[in-house]
Amino acid sequence: MPKASIIVPAYNVAETIGETLRSLLAQSFTDFEIVVVDDGSSDRTVAIVRSFGDKRVRLVQQPNRGLAGARNTGIYHAKGDYIGFCDSDDLWRPTKLATHVRHLDANPQVGLSFSGSELIDANGAPLGLAQRPRLKRITAKHVFLFNPVGNGSSAVMRRDALDAIAFRPSGEAARDWFFDERFRQSEDIECWLRLSLTTDWTIEGVPGLLTRYRIVAGALSAATDRQFASWERLVDKLSAISPGFFHSHAPAARALQNRYLARRAISSGKGAEALTRLRSAWAASPAALLRDPIKTGTTTGAALVLSALGPNILQRIARASGRRLA
Repeated sequence: MPKASIIVPAYNVAETIGETLRSLLAQSFTDFEIVVVDDGSSDRTVAIVRSFGDKRVRLVQQPNRGLAGARNTGIYHAKGDYIGFCDSDDLWRPTKLATHVRHLDANPQVGLSFSGSELIDANGAPLGLAQRPRLKRITAKHVFLFNPVGNGSSAVMRRDALDAIAFRPSGEAARDWFFDERFRQSEDIECWLRLSLTTDWTIEGVPGLLTRYRIVAGALSAATDRQFASWERLVDKLSAISPGFFHSHAPAARALQNRYLARRAISSGKGAEALTRLRSAWAASPAALLRDPIKTGTTTGAALVLSALGPNILQRIARASGRRLA
């Protein structure tokens, strides 16, 4: 049995799946398998996966169930004691798996190990941005307000921790759920928060930008209306588990979530949408926004400029900056 399994959900990702798999096969820690779950692709995804011909790569195919469903199927088929997740357009640094394995081996109380992430564009070029989250002494409040895990390609989990949050909803005959398949967005933070609220497992990070997280304008993660609606459904669902926790922390979390989505709208060139998100953020909790006035101020300024001058202003600024640097 391999020590670790890496789950790769794949749906019509012929353009990126090869690069993703090459980054995983290049891991310095070698006792692992890769479980690629083809989630009903209609492009060349399956052919590309099969072309690798590496015994460490296993392909599982299913009708489309969404990202959460593909992850659940991957977990069901995984053989490792440690289970990592890498979306099919993201990349891992060569030392990522080794770092998480050492971390989990040395800290038996840790159920979820994660790292910081470098942000890359559609072509894999660095954007000069990074997610550098809090790494230690993480509580459910930190997960809810700031999501230090950051993205779905950062986590490596202990199988025992996944088993602690497994459930099987009515109508599911094939396997347990770990991620809630009723969520097409926010399924990752719902899982991390449920782990923190309902178990004694610790969530803890390791140093380094070991995940390379791809930002693509117009992608699912950039659809802010749908993402916020899914986030509110998460709050509604988990409030039944810990009503006092959500009563105390939901207003601040709602403000920070709206600010985050405003920044995503800005990156997609949607100034008016960003301003709408910022108005909702101020309505939810001014105090939460004022704890980081620089981030709130820069987000507001960018939204105002973008709304007034149009989305092309970002390209003009980038071109002007490039000329100055040259």
